[in-house]
Amino acid sequence: MAVVTDYLKECISDAILALVREKPLHKLTAEEIAQKAGVGRATCFRAFSSREEAVTFKFIRLWDRYADEHGIRVRDRFDLNNALPFFQYNYFIRPLLKTVYAAGLEEAIHESFARIMVPPERTEDAAAAYRETFYAHGLYGLLDGWIRRDFRETPEEMAQMLRDIIQGQ
Repeated sequence: MAVVTDYLKECISDAILALVREKPLHKLTAEEIAQKAGVGRATCFRAFSSREEAVTFKFIRLWDRYADEHGIRVRDRFDLNNALPFFQYNYFIRPLLKTVYAAGLEEAIHESFARIMVPPERTEDAAAAYRETFYAHGLYGLLDGWIRRDFRETPEEMAQMLRDIIQGQ
């Protein structure tokens, strides 16, 4: 069986995100996705087990790219020093986030947080594992609220709110 490259996976992810702007996710066919992505239908099935998994993949790739471009060293766990870059990143991709929410795919964003911040291969102590899980889900919760409030606050205000929450203020 041929391996599907990350480039082709991203093409598939991009195709899904483009198509959900035109019609509901549940009405997308594998043929439509494959055609839009410029790949064979079988490649779609080999690449991902679901459309949601494809969108999760895209968010992980976007975060990795952004972190590389902006010199974010600690990118796979919570770091208070990354609060502002985290909110700036999400503000930068807000049109995509709005598309994902409109398509009912917000769980893909949540899953991307879990995969980035709580990878299954980590074998840390229990306290560290729970801390990572807490921050992954807590940050998603803040982002979810910010998206639902249509990004009313600036990234700087969101970063300050996060600092205040952590400091118990």
